[in-house]
Amino acid sequence: MEMTSNKSAALFDEWTLPVESRNMKTFLSDDDRWQALVQRDPRACGEFVYGVLTTGVYCRPACASRLPNRENVRFFDTSEEAEKAGFRPCRRCKPESTDLQRPQIRAVLEACKRIGEADEPLSLEEMAHSVDMSPFHFQRLFKKIVGVTPKQYTMEKRANRVRERLTKGATVTEAMYDAGFGSSSRFYDKATPTLGMKPSVYKNGAQDVRIRFATVPCFLGLVLVAATGQGICAIDFGDTAEALEENLRRRFPKAEFQNRDPRFTAMIAKVLAFLENPHRSRPDLPLDVQGTAFQRRVWLALQEIPPGDTVSYAGIASRIGKPKAARAVAKACAANPIAVAIPCHRVVRGDGQLGGYRWGVERKRVLLERESKG
Repeated sequence: MEMTSNKSAALFDEWTLPVESRNMKTFLSDDDRWQALVQRDPRACGEFVYGVLTTGVYCRPACASRLPNRENVRFFDTSEEAEKAGFRPCRRCKPESTDLQRPQIRAVLEACKRIGEADEPLSLEEMAHSVDMSPFHFQRLFKKIVGVTPKQYTMEKRANRVRERLTKGATVTEAMYDAGFGSSSRFYDKATPTLGMKPSVYKNGAQDVRIRFATVPCFLGLVLVAATGQGICAIDFGDTAEALEENLRRRFPKAEFQNRDPRFTAMIAKVLAFLENPHRSRPDLPLDVQGTAFQRRVWLALQEIPPGDTVSYAGIASRIGKPKAARAVAKACAANPIAVAIPCHRVVRGDGQLGGYRWGVERKRVLLERESKG
């Protein structure tokens, strides 16, 4: 299950210093290296590699593979050191190869900076020309280092600008122009795939949005599953169907609720199958969730926690590059509208205690015990 926004693009910051003036030797301590890994910082490629004890694989810092738990990570200056320690190279990022030279990394960083600063989207040709590469070579290199294509990175940057401005009270027009959309028609063409709902709908409670929902029994009591045309917008546990439906209608007071259809019935079946066996591959179900930029970063990080594992609130804060934001992470978990698919039940207190859970601590305990059995 994947949210509309892309993790690799969302974790890139705006670069404010000229590329040539940055000190590349800034990853000397394990704490610095861990932060570079959390942020998938392409500047760190060539400075070190990391191995994961649970898989026996070592990777580049910017590899798009699942973020491991901190306690399972070991850092090495070179691929040779990692292999001597018994790790094998990742097949995705090929850390043993030498094709990602530092000038190429700096070129991609420069392109990221230009994308972030541009008032209008740059074409692939413009981006490639700015770093003296052919479009074909630039696109391949960009995706290898960043994890997404230049177009996907550009779209996510602009979508994040829109979300942040809307959640801070900006009008649709203000958010549109601040994000670099030169006309309302171009903005609305892109709004549905990037926001899930059109921006005016996003602000006012899903007016005229069609939502299908159903409440069915499961081992945790009753579960309500609801979906818009874009994807699942709610998975909610409760004790009575009436209370679950009331909660849904309160969240989307202006939506148009409809009966289920065969496609939605199949979606419910996938959700129930995943609930019963969380160690299976996650089904390909789109999610339609709305939240602040910070909440979405937390929810994306939660999706990277494998079944059977738990992470502290402070651990999630570190993973998203906000090590002092443990309380804000807890609030984002509490605001999560989609149980299990966005697994906030896998986040616990620093002392190992369960902590709170939107759907009750007992349900959290049952979920974790079920997942720990493998």
